[in-house]
Amino acid sequence: MTSGVIKLSADEIRARAMSLDAGCRVLLSGAIYTARDAAHRRIFEMLDRGEKLPFELSDAVIYYAGPTPGVNGRPVGACGPTTSSRMDGFTPRILTLGVAAMIGKGERSIEVERALISSGAVYFCAVGGAGALIAKSIVAAEEIAFSDLGCESVKRLIVSDMPLTVGISPNGGNIFRDGREKYRNKQI
Repeated sequence: MTSGVIKLSADEIRARAMSLDAGCRVLLSGAIYTARDAAHRRIFEMLDRGEKLPFELSDAVIYYAGPTPGVNGRPVGACGPTTSSRMDGFTPRILTLGVAAMIGKGERSIEVERALISSGAVYFCAVGGAGALIAKSIVAAEEIAFSDLGCESVKRLIVSDMPLTVGISPNGGNIFRDGREKYRNKQI
């Protein structure tokens, strides 16, 4: 098991995914994209029509978030994670298109866990309720698609040392399942 905090670039997730065990703490830097339910629906509609997407899915990191507008010169206001299970119906397909990682909060379905493992992707957890804290890691934000969705539009964020925890790793670790098991066995 990897210990300590790992500094990780969004561009290197795919190459380092198998070394990221569930429970590892990560400071992520680089470009990530916001997309919640409504944006996922639009992306799938575009895929079904054969249209060009607003961002390349291959090796992308998708953050399930709807940032509020920035204030006092900041690129965004609060930017906390959305409950990830809301995207579970979309996730297996989007992983087949090469997404390297997703960021959200909460447990995922067994289908999503299997899809993460088979695609070699990572599910990162961000701390729910800490949107203002997470926003401090966002150094730039640009709306790139679906402006009519307001805070749920797709945005390209540049993050620096965004604090995350590996929730589900492609090597089969799952902090939700594994943590409960350790607790049951009084290993925590």
